[in-house]
Amino acid sequence: MAPTPLEVIEMSFVKEFMDFLYEYKIIGLAIAFIMGVAATSLVQSFVDNIIMPIVTVFLPGGAWKTATVQLGPFVFGWGPFLAQIINFIVIALVVFIVAKKVLKEDKVSKK
Repeated sequence: MAPTPLEVIEMSFVKEFMDFLYEYKIIGLAIAFIMGVAATSLVQSFVDNIIMPIVTVFLPGGAWKTATVQLGPFVFGWGPFLAQIINFIVIALVVFIVAKKVLKEDKVSKK
């Protein structure tokens, strides 16, 4: 029995969708995203439990992650901002090291 025109359109759509997934490597991208989320929590734990206690020794007061400055009615949280800067630097360093060691790619040279 021949397929109906609607079934032909549905099969064509499914084929196009599958081609899209394979051509643009969507499955690999999804896996990389999931691994990135897992790695982010690992690096966040490293920063919070290893790096920040070391940084706290060098900054007076100990509670610098919650430090604020009040200017009139405005309260600026410089401690949380500084903690996020340190967190970003550590994450960027870890990503750089992983990219260099795991991917083993050399720097792109200009031609």
